[in-house]
Order: sequence, then structure tokens, then C-alpha cells
Amino acid sequence: MTNDAPHPAPPEPVTDGLPVRERMLALLAIGLAMTMAVLDGAIVNVALPVMAKDLAVAPSAAIFVTNSFQIAVTASLLPLASLGDILGYRRVYLTGLVLFTAASVACAFAPSLDWLVAARIAQGLGAAGIMSVNIALVRFIYPHRLIGRGVGNVALVVAMASAAGPTVAAAILSVATWPWLFLVNLPVGLIALTVGARTLPATPRSGGRFDIRSAILNALTFGLLIIGIDGLGDSATRGVALAEIGAAVAIGAVFVWTQTRMARPLLPVDLLRIPAFALSMASSIASFSAQMMAYVALPFYFQDVLRLSETQTGFLMTPWPIAIALMAPISGRLADRYAPGLLGGAGLGLMACGLTAVALLPAGASHLDIAWRLTLCGLGFGLFQSPNNKVIITSAPRDRSGGASGMQSTARLTGQSFGAALVAVIFGLHQGGAPAAPVAATLWCAVGLASLGAVTSALRRRPEG
Repeated sequence: MTNDAPHPAPPEPVTDGLPVRERMLALLAIGLAMTMAVLDGAIVNVALPVMAKDLAVAPSAAIFVTNSFQIAVTASLLPLASLGDILGYRRVYLTGLVLFTAASVACAFAPSLDWLVAARIAQGLGAAGIMSVNIALVRFIYPHRLIGRGVGNVALVVAMASAAGPTVAAAILSVATWPWLFLVNLPVGLIALTVGARTLPATPRSGGRFDIRSAILNALTFGLLIIGIDGLGDSATRGVALAEIGAAVAIGAVFVWTQTRMARPLLPVDLLRIPAFALSMASSIASFSAQMMAYVALPFYFQDVLRLSETQTGFLMTPWPIAIALMAPISGRLADRYAPGLLGGAGLGLMACGLTAVALLPAGASHLDIAWRLTLCGLGFGLFQSPNNKVIITSAPRDRSGGASGMQSTARLTGQSFGAALVAVIFGLHQGGAPAAPVAATLWCAVGLASLGAVTSALRRRPEG
């Protein structure tokens, strides 16, 4: 890791949060960086067709611009979280921010697809540096009694960035070319870096050694798993995809076995022995899978069954993320007062009810009929997310906050990938049938996953951590 930029030395490691002014500035730095990382995972999809034309490549090849970023993030989250434990979360975060910003500029000036994909891989590594330790930093930015509030604020940023992704992309592309999707990160990144270098707290370092072999096994396991899951939706490549998933399982078994023999494993299997942590991870994967399934399937229902336009579809999808953004800070405050497990269970139960209502939409449903159902889903997910993230970070020992933070982001990305792949498989099985049939099957599957997450969440007891 490189040394931090030449700014005043950070404060000594904090014990129970920062003063209010520094806390707000540190949260600003985290918010700006997380906004860029989340946005860049979504806005590029809108520009893939024009990128393919400008770079003179097939649309299928242009998809690597998205997939390379996703794979780089997923494969490097846990190694970078481990580095955060060893070197300090502040250093990993700022280094990731520098890399992400520089790689954004490289993406904007890429002369070919190969260069663009390479720059996107570097950008994904930088985004992983940001995502892997952001919740761990929140644990040191906020006093213990307000950690739920801090986690809720980060969840609010992620929800708003997710909701704004397509709109921001469309706005930029309406006045500029696709390279500006990346160039806008330069001023934002520089502001976040300046503020973060002055305000992000120093944190205790474990002083251990980085396990390169485990990092390689981790990258192979998650890289092959994501590539395989993405390929399940195409019947022509399904055999190769299953082989990739099989290889991921085999390598993953070796990976897990090696981790169980270590005192401080890169894959935090030690944390998975904590019931509250393990149940929170299961709830997270189930919830993000359910949400992604609905996000992918509903546009097909709106356009192929209800015959709505792309603009109307985008408008109707908006209530869900807006409801998350409204609920996330509220649920974070509630998590500081009430049992997070019960709040999370109630939230996913509410989400399951919303998904059931969507699955039972009557023929010729009005926009209002759709909007209130999706709002219910968003409110439920928002009620779940902040308390669940609080349990993930506080159920782990303080010196293992990096591993817990990395696992939180890994659960989110794994759940999203699994949900998207499941939709592709369901749609493939219903190919040639009525257009509403695969959507209905997908939504009922999402109801089952949300209900499962509600049960695993409610099983937790409030951690003392």
C-alpha cells in the first residue's frame, strides 16, 4: 500500500467516535466515495450500446465493461478488508479512493475496449477498497450508542445513489459523451480525498502478515462463481457456466479448509461461528437476492404485459429505492433503541407482503396500484437493512471490524448476483410461454427468499458488542 497523500497527520486512534464536526465531515467523505462506487456499478449499463459503437465492438463484448468491474469488486473485497485490519481502515480507504479516481480518468480516455476493461478492473479494485472498510470506519467515527444511526446514514447514501443511477446517466448522456460518465468522478474524488485525509480516524492495526495464498484462492473462488452465475442465463453457455461454478465450489472448499486452520483468516470463518453474525449474513444474502429478482423481472412485466414505455417503467420503479432512502435513517435510529433482529425480521416480513401484493396485481392495474406495492417493498427493505448491518459490524470483535465490513459487502454482491442469475434461469425455463408467467414465478420465488430472511433475522438476539 502506498503512503497517504501529504496532509496533516491523522488523529490518534479513537475509542468512542469523533467530535460532531469531524464526524459530519468524515461521513461526507465516506458518502461521496460510496456514491461514486455505487453509481459506477450502475450508470455504465445505460451507455453500453453507444460504447460498443464508439469502440467498434459487438454489444456482447461491451458487456465486459460491466462484468469486469463487478468481478474485480467481488474478488477483492475480503483481501482488502484483511489489509484494513493489518494496515488500518483509513489507509485502505484512502488508497482505494485514489485508485478509483485515477482509474475513472483512465476509463474516460481509453482508446479501445481492452484498455477500457483494464481500467474498469482497476476501478473495481479501488471501489472494493472503499466498500470493504466503510462500515468498519463507521464503527470508529460514531460513538457506540449511535452506530445504528451511522450505519443508517450510509444505507441512505447507497439507496439514493442506486435510485439516481439511471437518471444521472441519462442526464450526463443528454449533454455529453459517455467518457463524462467517468470524468465526473475526478472532482468528486478529489473533494472526498481532501476531506477524508483530514478527518477519517486512525484505527488500531493488527500488525499481522497479509496472506497472499488465501487472497488468490479467494479471487479464484468468487471470480469463477460470479462468472459462472452470470453465464447461467444463456442456454448456449450454461454447460461452461456450470463447470465454472463447480470449479468455484471445489476451490472454495480448499479455501474454507485452509481458513479454518488460521488464527486470523482472510475469509472470516471465525466470525461465522458467532450466531448473530452468521444469521445476519444469511438474512443479507436472502434479502438482496429477493430485491434483485424483483428489480430485474418487473421491467419485463411493465413493458411486455402492461405495454408501458421505458420512461414509464423507470418512473414506476422509483418508489422502491425512494422508500428505502426514506426509511434507512429512521431504522438506523430505531436500531440504537430496539432489538435489531426483530426490526430486521419485521422489515423483511413487510417486504415479503409487498412482493406478494405485487405478484397478485390485477389485470389492468393502475400506476397507483403498482406504486403503493413497490413503496411497501422499499419500506420493508429499508427497515431491515440498517439494523442488519449494525448487527454484522457490532457482533464482531472490534479488531475484526474490517473482516465484518468486507463480509457485509460480499453478502450484498453475492445476493445480487444470485438473484439476477435466478431470474435468468426462471425466464429460460418459461421461454415461449405467456410473458406474465416468468415474472410471476420470479416474484413468488422472491417472496420465499424475503420470508426466509425474515425468519433468520428474527432468530437473532441483540448483540452486546
